[in-house]
Amino acid sequence: MSALHNRIRVFRAEHRMSQADLARAIGVSRKTISTIEVGRFVPSTVIALKIARHFEVPVEDVFQLSDGE
Repeated sequence: MSALHNRIRVFRAEHRMSQADLARAIGVSRKTISTIEVGRFVPSTVIALKIARHFEVPVEDVFQLSDGE
């Protein structure tokens, strides 16, 4: 299984958003954002796309597979 890394925390900081703010904006719970950020949960394609769309960036700017994958 591939390791999925993300830059959600970086994008939230740049936009001065809390986990709760982002969660409300894309229609998920704060806990969902938290578990994705720390890598305990791999988001669905829909959630990943909603996060990228919210920050107006390609999904690859937010999520990356670990090296060698």
